[in-house]
Amino acid sequence: MGETPKLGLFAVNMRPTVEPEAAAWLGRLAEELGYESLWAGEHVVLPDPQRPPSPMPPTEPILDPLVSLTFLAAQTTKLRLGTGIIVLPQRNPVVLAKELASLDVLSGGRLLFGMGVGYLEPELAAAGVPMQDRGRRAEEYLEAMQALWTMKSPSYSGRFVSFSGVNAYPRPVQEPLPVVMGGHGPAAYRRAVERAHGWYGFRMDPAAAAFHIGKLAEAARRFERSPELGPLEISVTPSMPLDADIVSRYAEIGVDRLIVMPPPLLDRAGLEEFVVANSPARLSRHPATRA
Repeated sequence: MGETPKLGLFAVNMRPTVEPEAAAWLGRLAEELGYESLWAGEHVVLPDPQRPPSPMPPTEPILDPLVSLTFLAAQTTKLRLGTGIIVLPQRNPVVLAKELASLDVLSGGRLLFGMGVGYLEPELAAAGVPMQDRGRRAEEYLEAMQALWTMKSPSYSGRFVSFSGVNAYPRPVQEPLPVVMGGHGPAAYRRAVERAHGWYGFRMDPAAAAFHIGKLAEAARRFERSPELGPLEISVTPSMPLDADIVSRYAEIGVDRLIVMPPPLLDRAGLEEFVVANSPARLSRHPATRA
């Protein structure tokens, strides 16, 4: 049996927590209850009217994840701060590299950079990004950002981004800044193996998570992984209510982190009930002392 997964909390930039007082309250409560991380998703724009596969109505507020996590960094001291996920192809990589480094510095090295290539064509089109080249664009953007974070004299030459004779400080506190790859399918598995410290699967029960973990293992046999990346950390947002037995099932298949997502449209009282019910002390077979 694997170790008990760490517990994260998703959607900290949505619903009640778009209000600053509620966001500050939630961050402090999650830290007090022993959560390991807070995660913020991203949709810059949404199809209007809503249509599949869009996950939420266009009028539902969602804060920019980096702005939200920077605010939460100021309310907390220990929680990791994850983007789950940033749609990388629709971002300017030079600007985003500065923003991510700034957040890592201001949080004291607590950032987890979750990224993906996106799946909503209207969102990507609004940002001027064709669907067909979003994968390669994302790979170049990541390489360019890592050049800015790590090279003494940063330079990069690619199809979608090129620069030289520039520099950017401060650098991230973390060396390297952890990259968590979102998405599923052959290309996403390959990117996770070749480029990322972790992989994030969204809304999966243990059977679905096991399937994708198996596909990641297949990719690891086909593609080269740098030893510097270390073991691939598996994060999953569960698609079912949790109890200690279900947490153990996720642990058995190799999940390292469970990022729980509150049901939609909870008020503050309902959100508090959910956060307490899914806290480490409630879900662990060996309850931890409350921080």
